[in-house]
Amino acid sequence: MIHPNRTYTIGDITITKIEEMRLNVATPAFLYPSWEAAELEPNLHWLTPSNMDAGTGNLIQSIHAWLVRTPEHTILIDTGSGNDKERPRNPIFHQLNTPFLQRLAAAGVLPEDVDYVLHTHLHVDHVGWNTQRIDGRWVPTFPNARHVFSRAEEDYYGSPDSHNEVNVPSLGVFEDSVAPIIAAGQAERISNEGGDYLENFTFRPTKGHSIGHMSIELRSKGEVALFTGDVMHHPLQVVRPDWNSVFCEWQEAALASRRWVLEQGAEHNLLLFTPHFAETSAGYVTRQGDRFAWRYE
Repeated sequence: MIHPNRTYTIGDITITKIEEMRLNVATPAFLYPSWEAAELEPNLHWLTPSNMDAGTGNLIQSIHAWLVRTPEHTILIDTGSGNDKERPRNPIFHQLNTPFLQRLAAAGVLPEDVDYVLHTHLHVDHVGWNTQRIDGRWVPTFPNARHVFSRAEEDYYGSPDSHNEVNVPSLGVFEDSVAPIIAAGQAERISNEGGDYLENFTFRPTKGHSIGHMSIELRSKGEVALFTGDVMHHPLQVVRPDWNSVFCEWQEAALASRRWVLEQGAEHNLLLFTPHFAETSAGYVTRQGDRFAWRYE
């Protein structure tokens, strides 16, 4: 089920989810190697039906981009998985044919309208719509956009170091979804220490899931939100932040980054925009004693 687009407001900036697809493929035990079955029963009341399929026991997730419109710019945060990409070792993303661009158009934005694409990281399901195949070539989907990502991500995923079994989901991704952007002169790098960008954004280093992963803070008119990136893949990690996903490459750093995001969210009442939570994909973290809880907005 594709949820209807909902538009959020942070100051004078609007944020709309542009969904690419829903996933119902991963069991908790697969996604979280530290999964404890005892956690299931006390959480079933909020897990089903929107966050877990009661029939299969699989977790329900979303893949989407966030459309951000400021008074000056049209911006995408990440770009999903893309169509027609060769991902034979990762069937979920292999040779997709989704109406993502039509959904973007329904929100009032054509590819040429996008001024910036801000990337949390360069994994398969976050850079796919950077390019599309035209006449057998991968060309930039957003011809007028600057694509912004951390230098560490480019250095790692553009090198043989990343071509290992941990990175099976992202094999070939740099070549068809990032390298053409660089070749077109549309890439801009953020320091590995993060930093401010444009008037409203700050890249916050949250290494762990990937080597140069960034969460992206948004500020406007005294209001603050955070695009979390893949520090979490499902609200179960709000309840159990000590669980890394099977895709987290730097384990200890991933734990620390997740804890930082949760503490920031709870302390400052930040609206968190996640890349893979189901339902609206946006919400708030609250403290529940020595643990955290999640509430969709």
